[in-house]
Amino acid sequence: MKQRTIRLAATGARLATGAAVATACVLGVGAAVAAPWPSVQNEPATATVTPVPGDATIVCNGAFRALGRDSSQADLLVSAAAPDLRVDDRDHEISTTDLAMPGVLGGEGAKSITAAVADRTAPLISAAESVSLDEEDLRGYAAAPCREAGMRSWLVGGDGSTGSSDVILLSNPADVASTVELNVYGAQRRTTTKIVPPKTQITLTLASVAGAEFRPVIEVVAAGAPVRAALQSAHVRTLDAVGIDVQDGVGGAQRSLRLLGAHSQPISDGDDSTGILLRLLAPDEDATATVRVRGADGTAGSDEYVVELTAATPTEVSLTGMGAGAHDIEIDATAPVVAGARQTARAEGREDFAWMLPAPQLTGTVPFTVPRGASATLYLSSAEESTTTVTLAGIDERIVELPAGGAEQIPLQPGEHVLSSDGAVHAAVGLLGDAAIAGWPLWAPPATQQPIVVRP
Repeated sequence: MKQRTIRLAATGARLATGAAVATACVLGVGAAVAAPWPSVQNEPATATVTPVPGDATIVCNGAFRALGRDSSQADLLVSAAAPDLRVDDRDHEISTTDLAMPGVLGGEGAKSITAAVADRTAPLISAAESVSLDEEDLRGYAAAPCREAGMRSWLVGGDGSTGSSDVILLSNPADVASTVELNVYGAQRRTTTKIVPPKTQITLTLASVAGAEFRPVIEVVAAGAPVRAALQSAHVRTLDAVGIDVQDGVGGAQRSLRLLGAHSQPISDGDDSTGILLRLLAPDEDATATVRVRGADGTAGSDEYVVELTAATPTEVSLTGMGAGAHDIEIDATAPVVAGARQTARAEGREDFAWMLPAPQLTGTVPFTVPRGASATLYLSSAEESTTTVTLAGIDERIVELPAGGAEQIPLQPGEHVLSSDGAVHAAVGLLGDAAIAGWPLWAPPATQQPIVVRP
């Protein structure tokens, strides 16, 4: 009996010990699950590379076309005048190639200008052309920069109604042909496809592409080779010629746009007929656009417009009631949009107009050229939340400290200029004289290469 008791006691001790060990194991496993497990993380190998810049090529539009001068050949295009061209090569080695201009009687001046890269540095060249006309069917002032070709752009302007003589210029500076598709947004959708031969500029009447659309917006899509798309406009009211313009294509649609230096010139107090006309398009989906207007000198503005946009349908808004002077237009939309602002100048019974386009954000160094023919102004607007230092070199030299969200106007002399900034800014050139107006935003120079991240 005594021996059995000892065995039971020993068995109980073993059971108690086993239970304790099992409990410890359970607690250990639970703690291990709760504790962070060791892990192996592989960071992908990356390298930031700045590509070697290539040669810079810009395209100039050449002669201003007159349409309909021969009543027996209503579609005949005639050179009305060769532009005054200024090229600023900044001591780079450049080569110039004349572009063929089929279908334009006496056409000349369309060309591509190429600056060779040197010492792995992007060549900074710029050029601009201007023309003044005072003829029975064409009267006004037009100016535009020479720009690089691209694969996609938008023409936000033009008019297919009676009295307008608008033409589309498609320039191909490459050695191969380009197939260009023109998609028209308006009351009706249209698509036209054209082949642009190498080293050639072709001209299409707006009516042949967009019909009688009153407010067309045209998407230009190139394949095979990039093209420069531009729109040349002229208008006649009853029997009086009332302005000419040359307008560039703009980049893709965006939710936020800034148009700088749009000029308003009311004839008298309470008159809105020379206010700014804003054209908007939301290509892909319905959108609500909020439009704010302020003085181009940074003075606050109280004008605000809320515009409901139907997808793929251009809309125009008259920005009335503004005082005379330059204005900045800020557009914020719920979906990507493209836009342009038509501005007017009048003097002594004469009239001229020009389209101002959205100014993209710029950083670093941007060369630009100011042509002759009208007084020029550089419009600046900050895109930073802190002070930005902007340096202007060339004919006019100046350093500007732009506060966050600030704006500035700087008078310019004709000639070459270089804009540099240590932060993001928007910039545009405006030209204004007696019944003479033109303007365009500054774009990043051609051949500029941004750093890219390379992953295996």
